[in-house]
Amino acid sequence: MTSYTLYGAEVSYFTGKARAYLDWRGVEYTEKPATQAVYRDVILPNVGWPVIPVATLPDGTVIQDTTDIIGAIEARENAQPPAWPASPLQRFVAELLQLYGDEWLMLPAMHYRWNYNEDWAYSEFGALSAPDQTPEQQYEIGRKNGARFKGALPILGVSADTVPGIEKSYEAFLSEFSAHLDQYPYLLGSRPSLADFAFYGPLYAHLYRDPASGELMHKLAPKVADWVERMKAGGGKGRGELLSDDAVPETLEPILHRQMQEQLPAIMATSALYNDWAANAASGDRVPRALGDITIDIEGHSGPAKARSFPLWRLQAALDVYGSMNEAERARADALLSRVGGEDLKTFCLPARLKRENCQVVLA
Repeated sequence: MTSYTLYGAEVSYFTGKARAYLDWRGVEYTEKPATQAVYRDVILPNVGWPVIPVATLPDGTVIQDTTDIIGAIEARENAQPPAWPASPLQRFVAELLQLYGDEWLMLPAMHYRWNYNEDWAYSEFGALSAPDQTPEQQYEIGRKNGARFKGALPILGVSADTVPGIEKSYEAFLSEFSAHLDQYPYLLGSRPSLADFAFYGPLYAHLYRDPASGELMHKLAPKVADWVERMKAGGGKGRGELLSDDAVPETLEPILHRQMQEQLPAIMATSALYNDWAANAASGDRVPRALGDITIDIEGHSGPAKARSFPLWRLQAALDVYGSMNEAERARADALLSRVGGEDLKTFCLPARLKRENCQVVLA
């Protein structure tokens, strides 16, 4: 009998993140495909909406959201080394990169899947949902199930206006990450951390595994493809160390600068809308998934997007680390933020705190 169960799919962005952590941590677990029966019997009764991954702990507790899954297993196993860096600057950067991997690399991941790999994705979705059907039946089922995912493109801001910028930015990111991997096998040193698991979600499940985008990665960034394969193999199974003295590789600064240039303005605009909503909300109220409309700008290409609230929750985790630093630690973080164009984060505060309750983000 295994300790943990992960309900998900190879095709799933966030299942990839959770699986990479579980393989690295080396715990005993079983992964079960999220079939129609699993949604009906496990996910919908316990979570309330169709989402993967979902994990169960040995005591039967059901957890949704990758960071909650990782956190619960870290607390239960109390194993070394930890998934979250122990030192403050590395932890802060890991949280920032988790925000980037989870919520901004989603744009190229979704763009390349649904604009370059659509038919393949429908077949994958159908095979997952109805494994006993014929390929033709699976395709039709997959097309129906995949429609809501493809329909998320305008919500994310993927449009004819922004696609040129998304592709330019993604190719530049591949170059920047490749340059980092010339020096280090993982993001913060010689072993993975939370940041690597977050990057693995999009880079494996969509951008490596989908045929057209996988071909692009192998062509433009073979070192990134190699990193994906190392992560898929377990990321060293806990061996290796993060950089000493709470150091953050200079080679990550171009990626952090990209984050501050592209993602941070979208989050700041979202926070302003969140402020308006929170002014009339009460503690425990569920935060809407979208708070209104914003404009995103990527490599000089602008277009509309929805102001998604979940990135605020991810940012709050990073800001909490920053807020807990002592004077010397804060000075190092401030110097890094200045170098990467993140000055606004030095004084930024969310209008009201958030918390997770019953698998939802709510007003604290």
